[in-house]
Amino acid sequence: MVSIYVILYLIGWPIGIYGMFKKAGVTPWKAFIPFYNTWIICELCGISKLWFWLQLIPIAGQFITIWMTIIFVMQFGKFSFIDHTLTVLVPFVYLPYIGFSKEVRYIGREGVKRYKKSTVREWVDALVFATVAATIIRTFIFEAYVIPTGSMEKTLLINDFLFVDKMTYGPRVPETPVSFPFVHNFMPFSTTVPSYTKLVHLKYRRLPAFGEIKRNDVVVFNFPAGDTIINEPGYGSEYPYYQALREQYHGDRAALLAQHKILVHPIDKTDNYIKRCTGIAGDTIQIINTELYVNGRKAYIPPTSQMEYLVTTNGSAFSDDFLRNQIHIKIDPVNASDQAEFTPLGNNQYVFDATADEIAQVKKLPNVVNVQYYIQTNHGLFPYYSEADSSWTPDNFGPLWIPKKGVTVTLTPKNLPIYRRIITTYEHHTLTENNGQYVIDGKATNQYTFQYNYYWMMGDNRHRSQDSRYWGFVPETAIVGKASLIWFSWQNGPRWKRILKVIK
Repeated sequence: MVSIYVILYLIGWPIGIYGMFKKAGVTPWKAFIPFYNTWIICELCGISKLWFWLQLIPIAGQFITIWMTIIFVMQFGKFSFIDHTLTVLVPFVYLPYIGFSKEVRYIGREGVKRYKKSTVREWVDALVFATVAATIIRTFIFEAYVIPTGSMEKTLLINDFLFVDKMTYGPRVPETPVSFPFVHNFMPFSTTVPSYTKLVHLKYRRLPAFGEIKRNDVVVFNFPAGDTIINEPGYGSEYPYYQALREQYHGDRAALLAQHKILVHPIDKTDNYIKRCTGIAGDTIQIINTELYVNGRKAYIPPTSQMEYLVTTNGSAFSDDFLRNQIHIKIDPVNASDQAEFTPLGNNQYVFDATADEIAQVKKLPNVVNVQYYIQTNHGLFPYYSEADSSWTPDNFGPLWIPKKGVTVTLTPKNLPIYRRIITTYEHHTLTENNGQYVIDGKATNQYTFQYNYYWMMGDNRHRSQDSRYWGFVPETAIVGKASLIWFSWQNGPRWKRILKVIK
């Protein structure tokens, strides 16, 4: 639904501006040139060019464009609250009406000055209205998101700009509603000052949905293990607090606190992650030699997903032209957030991080002797059994049942590590062990009934993704929305083929 809205917006907005330019005496085809059209709007409205450049800021800049559009609408005598509401919510209908209706004429800046309110007052009112309207849209309808890492390659690429649909799964009512607009968890230009206050905290609520989370949906969610972070470079979500506590400090929280500063986020203010939902509530997932099974059946493999392969040759090397230009493997990435997709190991062996189609081309080369999955064997995965108690690795994991709302389980020493965080952190109960018995909210019991649905999220770039294998289930309370549309993409210039691409 949001994808249709966005497409209508991207088509209807310039069509309306075309008619409005024509009435304003501007060559109308200029309305279809991205960004140049808003440059002309700045000139017509007398808006400082600083605002033009500010609108180029990812995410926040879109709301400046909304404000500029409202100012331009005022040049046609449209000053009322309803005029501005229609401009924000249905510009694909209202702007063409202004542009092509014979009843609406262009009055320009002089006409705006003759209106009762001062020009400055009108601009302030328009800015306030645009801020409020954009905040409502961002909270309940859709939100822009930028891909920061390669964990979803090559389904999604670094610097893909997405629209996240919040209506399909039901808009989530903010749990920390008092916050600075247009930013997430930190103030602009700061990595230490929170953008919100915890003085007002609401219970989890979600408005009615148009659908539900399905297997293989690409989902944006709040990082569940990001509620507590070490707020220092090299840590945060990159190296989560709980992982550092286990690996560096062996569970000694006092020792960690003596060395680091931590910050506790509410669930709706933890960092945003994007992964593919590979398992829904009630499913049983298992990974066998890199292959994912859901309820005993092989799971869907996105054609653009990547996996690491161990390639052995007869001693002949691979040409840079083949790697770069034929299969488009990154051998010398320029971005700090990027990783090379080709790694020599010695002894005529190489690791490729590639799609199935790319590795099929590698297999055809005469110098290739053998291609096999590059199996990862590291331990320390969810639910953090000791290595002696679990053989689970990133490529051989499970079986594991995903908790479902309303289902009751019997707690045992074996499954308690799986469910402990759900009970205490996501569903806010106390849990202690007393002489072999479990005490929940002060009552002895070995039964627990789940309050929420949970999901299993994995990256399409399976060996380069920090996902549910490392930190467990994603509660429904952390779900932000469905990734629906790539509205822009950039890598040393626009990636034109990816613009307006529907995410699958």
